[in-house]
Amino acid sequence: MDPINILLFVMLGLFVFMMFRRNKKTKEQAATLQSQFAPGVEVMTSFGLFGRIVEIDDAENKVLLELSPGNTATVHRQAVTKIVEPVVAAEEPAVVPNDASSLTIDKTDTPVADDGAAHSETPDETLRRLNDEGKKDS
Repeated sequence: MDPINILLFVMLGLFVFMMFRRNKKTKEQAATLQSQFAPGVEVMTSFGLFGRIVEIDDAENKVLLELSPGNTATVHRQAVTKIVEPVVAAEEPAVVPNDASSLTIDKTDTPVADDGAAHSETPDETLRRLNDEGKKDS
């Protein structure tokens, strides 16, 4: 036999082996996921629907999902492809001042006119200023 033919058969055999191996891993992952299904688990379906499992019907391979309070959907068990882990946000302690200083307006936040005097704009002045700025940009 020609060495090239032997190499082709070896490559074909390797390809078939890798294909079966990947298929076996995929089935194992699906079985592991299916075993984790239980009422109360947050999941996502293959078409992007998020919900919480309410009930599992093993006889008919159906899962009842609660999409929002009072709204449910029945999907095929294989359509549920991912378990959604709840995101735990780092809680920052709330800063509560011990005086009323946060309730007053800081004097440095007031707009300053061209002449240096602090004043607040009326709504009409604000509209005029913004319209004039828009005309300068175009």
